[in-house]
Amino acid sequence: MSHGYFALVLHAHLPYVRHPERDDVLEERWLYEAVTECYIPLLQVFQGLQRDGVDFRLALSISPPLAAMLADPLLQKRTAAHLEQLVELGEREVERTVGDASFHPLARMYRDRFQGARDFYQEVQGDLLQEFCRLEAAGRLELFTAVGTHPFLPYLLREETMRAHIQAAVASHERLLGRRPRGIWLPECGFVPGVDRLLREADIQWFCVDSHAVAAAAPPSRLGTTSPILTSAGVAAFARDPQSSEQVWSSRTGYPGDYDYREYYRDIGYDLDWETIGSYVHPEGIRLHTGFKYYRITGYGAHKEPYNPEWAREKAAGHARHFLAERQAQVRAERQKHGRHPVITAPFDAELFGHWWFEGPLFLDMLFRQMHFDQADVKSITPTQYLERYTDYPVCEMEMSSWGRHGYGDVWLQGKNEWIYPVIQKAEEQFNHLVHRIEPVSSQMQRAMAQAGRELMLAQSSDWAFIMDSQTMVEYAIKRTKQHIARFDRLAAMIEADAVDEEWLAQVEELDGLFPDLNPAWFRSPWRQKPIVKGKRPSVLMLTWEYPPMTVGGLSRHVYDLSRYLVQQGWEVHVVTTEVQGYPHTETVEGVHIHRAHVMKPFGNQFYHWVFQLNRMLLDTCRSLMAAGHCFDVVHAHDWLVSAAAQGLKEAFHLPLVATIHATEHGRNQGIHTELQQRIHRLEWELTYEAARVIVCSRHMEREVQDVFQLPTDKMRVIPNGVDPALLQPPSLNEGGPEPFARSGERIILFVGRLVREKGVSTLLEAAVEVVKVHPDTKWIIVGKGPMKEVWEAEAQRLGLAEKILFTGFISDADRNRLLQLAEIAVFPSWYEPFGIVALEAMAAGTSVVVSDTGGLADVVDHDKNGLKAYPGDATSLLRQIRTLLEDGGKSRRLAEAAREHIYRFDWKRIADQTTAVYQEMIAPEAIDVREEVAAHHESR
Repeated sequence: MSHGYFALVLHAHLPYVRHPERDDVLEERWLYEAVTECYIPLLQVFQGLQRDGVDFRLALSISPPLAAMLADPLLQKRTAAHLEQLVELGEREVERTVGDASFHPLARMYRDRFQGARDFYQEVQGDLLQEFCRLEAAGRLELFTAVGTHPFLPYLLREETMRAHIQAAVASHERLLGRRPRGIWLPECGFVPGVDRLLREADIQWFCVDSHAVAAAAPPSRLGTTSPILTSAGVAAFARDPQSSEQVWSSRTGYPGDYDYREYYRDIGYDLDWETIGSYVHPEGIRLHTGFKYYRITGYGAHKEPYNPEWAREKAAGHARHFLAERQAQVRAERQKHGRHPVITAPFDAELFGHWWFEGPLFLDMLFRQMHFDQADVKSITPTQYLERYTDYPVCEMEMSSWGRHGYGDVWLQGKNEWIYPVIQKAEEQFNHLVHRIEPVSSQMQRAMAQAGRELMLAQSSDWAFIMDSQTMVEYAIKRTKQHIARFDRLAAMIEADAVDEEWLAQVEELDGLFPDLNPAWFRSPWRQKPIVKGKRPSVLMLTWEYPPMTVGGLSRHVYDLSRYLVQQGWEVHVVTTEVQGYPHTETVEGVHIHRAHVMKPFGNQFYHWVFQLNRMLLDTCRSLMAAGHCFDVVHAHDWLVSAAAQGLKEAFHLPLVATIHATEHGRNQGIHTELQQRIHRLEWELTYEAARVIVCSRHMEREVQDVFQLPTDKMRVIPNGVDPALLQPPSLNEGGPEPFARSGERIILFVGRLVREKGVSTLLEAAVEVVKVHPDTKWIIVGKGPMKEVWEAEAQRLGLAEKILFTGFISDADRNRLLQLAEIAVFPSWYEPFGIVALEAMAAGTSVVVSDTGGLADVVDHDKNGLKAYPGDATSLLRQIRTLLEDGGKSRRLAEAAREHIYRFDWKRIADQTTAVYQEMIAPEAIDVREEVAAHHESR
C-alpha cells in the first residue's frame, strides 16, 4: 500500500542560440549536445519504460526558447548533421583504438550509442517535441512551460513585463505542444510576491520553489515542505525536497560524484593531437567537448583511470535502490506525522541527466523500474495529479527566494553582471512608455513593436547574468545582452519617428524570431487604457529608506516632520519606507499613511544589493497602492537610496518627481575615490537629472549640488530643515535630573549625531582633553550610533577621558530632548554638514551652540550673535569657543536667547508651505493624473 508520492520535476531549458547567419557558432553546440546526450537518452528511457509496462509519472518543463529551437527546421537540420559527424568520429575511434583493451570497447560503445541516437532522430524526423507529447497523451509525462525567455523575475522592474513573459510562455506552449500548460517553471525558482496573481490570470495552477521559501512562509505550513501550499491568489507552490536534491544534485556528496561514474571533463577533444581530432572540433582551432570520454572520475586528483561501464551500471542500480529506500522512509515518517499522503518534490535541471551525469538516464530507468516491480510504498506522481488528491492545502504567503547561491539573488546581481540592469531596466521603462502611448496602425509598425518586445525579453534572459557569474562563455553573454539592447534601441527610435526600416526589420525578425505571436498589449497596464481626470484633494507619495522608529540620521526626523505638517496643510500623504520589526506594515500616524515594505537582508553581503532590493520592494508596494485605488499628484524622493523606485514611478504613472538631496557622496568623502562611491554618485546624479525640481536645505548645499551635478539654477529650490515647535519652550529641569547620563552638578557638553567620520568627533575629543584640565566638572555626552563608535571610544580611553565621556549609543527622542535642555553647551564640529538640524533643536531648547563654520551649519549660526563658530577640523579653535561659553555665563545666555528667536524662521509650518509651493509648480490643471483611472480599475475588479 502506498504511503506517499514522489514527484520528479525536470526543467529542460537552453538560452535561445539560433544563428542563421553562420553554421559554426560555438554556442549552438549547447543545443546539439543537449539533444544527443540528454533529450534523446531520456526519451529512449521513457519509451522503454512505457513499452515494458512500467507505471511511471513525472513532470517535464520545456522552456519556450528550447521548444522553439527543437521545432526549428534549420536547427533540426544542423542537429542531424552533428549526429552524423559523431557517428563518423565513432567509426574512426573504433579504428584508432584497435588493440587497446581499455579504450577500444569504449569507442565501440560510443559509436553504437551515437548511431542509436542518429537513428532515433531520423525515425522521428527531428521532431522531439512530438515524442514528448505522445508520452503526455499516454499519461506518463506532464509537460509544462517556463516563464518567457527565462528571466529572473525578482529583478524585472515592472509587473507588466512579468505578465508579458508569462502570457508569451503560455501562448508558445499551446502553439508548439498543443495544449495550455497547468504548471510553470519560475526561472531559477525565482519567486517574488505578486507573481502568483499574474500566474492565476494565466490559469496556471502550480509552480516550484526552493525549500526555504515554504519553510519561512507565513503562517507556517502545518504540513511542512512535503505538501504544496496555496498562495493568497490560489496558486500552488511545491517545495524542493532538500534531501533528495542533495543526493542527486551534488557532484561532491551526491551520487554523480561516485568515482566509478564517467568523468565529464576528460574528452578526446582536448586529449588527442590536432591532426587526429581537428576535423571534429571547431574549424577555427578551438578545442571542445566531443562526447567521447574514456575515463572515470577515479578521485579528486588529476589522475584518471579508464571508464568501466559495468561498474557504473552496478553503481547506478545501487544508487537507485538507496534513493528509493530514502524516499520510502521519508513518506512513512511524514504519513505517520500528518495522517495524509505526503509528496516528495524533486526538481532538477533536465540536462543533469545524461549531459553532466552520464549515468543519469540509467539511474532514472532503474529507479522507476524498482518503484514499479518492487511495489514500493512510494509512487510516482505529477504535481497536477497530487493537487487533485486534497482540497485543504495550507494557505501561506512567501517572500522573495530562489534556488541560487545563498537562496536569493546574488548569482544574478554581483560585480561581474550588475552593469546590465540599468540598461535593461531603462529599455523596460521605455517599452512600457511606447506601448501605452503609441497605437501601431500599419503592419510595419505592428511588427516593429512586437520585435522590440522580443529584443527586450531576450535581453532579460537570466542565462546571460548566470554565465557572467560562472565565468564560462562571458564574451558571448555580454555580446548577446548588448546586441538585443542595441536592436531594441534602434526599433524604439523607429517607432518614435514612425519610420520603420522594413529591410532591416526583416533581418532582425529572422535572427530573433522567438514568440512569432507576441502581442505588445501583453506589456500594457490593465488600468491605463483611457483618459483620466484630476481629482480634488492633493496627494503626495514620499519615498524614504528611513522613517521613525528607524532613525539612522537626520533624514528620518525630517520626513516625519514634513509629512505630518503637509497633512495639516490639507495634503494626503503616503510614506513608503522599510519595515521595522514589531511595527505594522501599514498604519496611520498623525494623519500620515505609512507603508513599510519588507526588504531582504543584503545577499552577497553587498550594500548595493540591498539597495537594489529596497527599490524593488518600494516599487512593488507603490504599485500595490495604485492597484488598490490610491492615487497621487507628485512623487517626493528623499536621497539616492530610493532613486530607482522614484524613477520607476515617474515613468510608469507619468507623475512629476521632486527630489530632496540631503547630502552628497562627493561632499561626505571630499571627492569620489572608490568604485562604490562612484556608483552612489551616479545614482545621485540620475535622481537629480530625472527630478523636475531638486530641493536642498541650505545655500551651501545649493552651491555644492550645482557644482557636483551641473544642475540649472531654475531647477533648484532652497528650503531649510525645521524644528518641532514642541521644543520651543524653556528648560523643564523639574521633569528629571541628568541621571543616568551625568551626576548632579556636572556641566554637560553634548554632541548628537551619527557617528561617522565627517561628524568631527575626533576633533571634539582632542579639544576635550584640554578643556577637562581647566574645567574638570564637565561631562561630555556623545549621543548616536554609527561605524566610528568603537574607534572613538577607544580613542577617548587612550586620551584618559574614559571617566569624562559617555557614549550613549541610540537613545529615545524623549531622552535626547531632555539632554538638549540639560546641556550647557551643544557642540557640532562637523567637517561636512549639509544642514545640521540637531543644531537647530539645541537652539530651540535654549542651549548655547558651538558649530563648525561649514555647510548648512554656517547658514544657521551667525557667529557671536546666536552661537559661536570654529574652524572645521581645528581642535584649538573649537577649544577656544567652548571655553568662552563655559567661562562667560552672561554671554552664553545672551547667545542662547538670540538663538531661540532666530529659530522661528525654521518653523515646520513655514517649511510645509514652501514645499507645497514646489509641488504646485509641478501640478498644472491639465496635467495627467492617474487617480481616476486607477480608481476605476479598482472598482471593476
